[in-house]
Amino acid sequence: MHIAHLLRDESLGLRPLWCEDTMLGREISGVTATDLADPARSVRPGELVLSGLLWWTPDDGPAKAERFVSALRTAGAAALLAGEKTHGGVPDDLVHACRRYAVPVAAVPAHVMFRTITDSVQLRQRGGQGGRPALPEPARERLNRLLAEGAAPAALLNAAFAHLDRPAAYLLTASGRTVAATTDAVRLPMDVSVDLPMDGTGVTVPVDVAEAGPYERLRLYLPEPADIPPRELQEIAAILATWQRSGAGHRAAAYEAASALGALLTGGGADPFALRAALLACGLPPQGPYEVITAAPDRSALAEAVAHLRPGGAALGGLPDGTAFAVLAAEQPTEPLAEIWPLVAACDPSRPQHAGTGPRADGPEDLNGALSQARYALASGRNAAPGTSSVTDAAGFTGLAALLTGIPEEVRAAYSHTVLGSLLAADNASSAVLLQTLETFLARDGSWARAAEELHLHVNTVHYRIGRVEQITGRDLSRLDDRLDLRAALLCRVR
Repeated sequence: MHIAHLLRDESLGLRPLWCEDTMLGREISGVTATDLADPARSVRPGELVLSGLLWWTPDDGPAKAERFVSALRTAGAAALLAGEKTHGGVPDDLVHACRRYAVPVAAVPAHVMFRTITDSVQLRQRGGQGGRPALPEPARERLNRLLAEGAAPAALLNAAFAHLDRPAAYLLTASGRTVAATTDAVRLPMDVSVDLPMDGTGVTVPVDVAEAGPYERLRLYLPEPADIPPRELQEIAAILATWQRSGAGHRAAAYEAASALGALLTGGGADPFALRAALLACGLPPQGPYEVITAAPDRSALAEAVAHLRPGGAALGGLPDGTAFAVLAAEQPTEPLAEIWPLVAACDPSRPQHAGTGPRADGPEDLNGALSQARYALASGRNAAPGTSSVTDAAGFTGLAALLTGIPEEVRAAYSHTVLGSLLAADNASSAVLLQTLETFLARDGSWARAAEELHLHVNTVHYRIGRVEQITGRDLSRLDDRLDLRAALLCRVR
């Protein structure tokens, strides 16, 4: 691969600052990134050097830039790509030094990640001898233009396979969601697409993005790849990886906007005009209705579930306490979250994922209440079965036992100890007997006879034991309130 190939790649948006025409044919042997003030020992001959310029400050003057570029020349670097993000541009001192030492230099726009450049170089180097890519050059140039224009993945797939008579091709997530497909590809149901890449049919090529977690990993899948060279499929997958990475900035901005909405909702008494502005900033309609979901521990699991439910018209952010949440525009019905969640959670079985849902919010003024109930439902699911992925709906709180599971474990334990006192002493056999009698008595609706029958005791014995419970707890089991207190304390025990 030559310097000219790199500068012509429109998807990278590199801006040449100095380079003589005779240098465009320089071969690039590899890529290294450094922010050392003296990079000589970290650079090998022929390497492309990426630097964020953290080693330079405006007060340094030209001497430090001269020293840096001189080291590059001594090491035999092919060219320098200088990032604009740190200083808002590339210092003139650095450009002058590159001209003085004959080191080609180009600026890297702030939105372009160094990893994207590294992947582009490695892709060409893997493509064949002399840096020639596997795809035909017109096809690759077309794909680069589409990347630069921010094209959707479906457009990339159609362009990538246009010279191959457009076979059916899919871009799938690990949970079975179809991100994109070629125009003539048959729609794949989720329960089918989640198993296809593993069932031995067709060809699957991973879309390799190192920073992608288990819920974000993509796969290129072709049911009938025919005689498409594997190198071409690998290059197409690499281009799709570039597309996935290019959306990181947009996703981060959307997450920040949604988190601002979350802070507004949890702050209490949100100004209606501020709330409307926050909804619009998230791309949500200002009038509702909405659905609210909370999740933990991984927000990327919620992001994948939301992409299943509502590819557009949803906001995903973080609440001040770190809980992930999503607000979905609810004009159209969606698949139940309970059907989607197991597919998402299966992407990483080692990490149970929990979600909570609240009632539908008819308008912005109802969002705070819906979010509060969704948060409580999430806490309930995590407390009830921490080791199993779950979806808990606030509508399911139809009894005292279910309602209490949403209270933090520490609070439940404290309440239980306060009310039951020494009855919880694990090393006291008589306390255990009294506790069992209390549980049975309350479970049999306060019936002395039925409690005695179940415990195989005389009724007088049950009377005696309940009397001892009343003495220890200070409660009167003839009163409904006291019965409820003791019943709640029993349910709150942390086993």
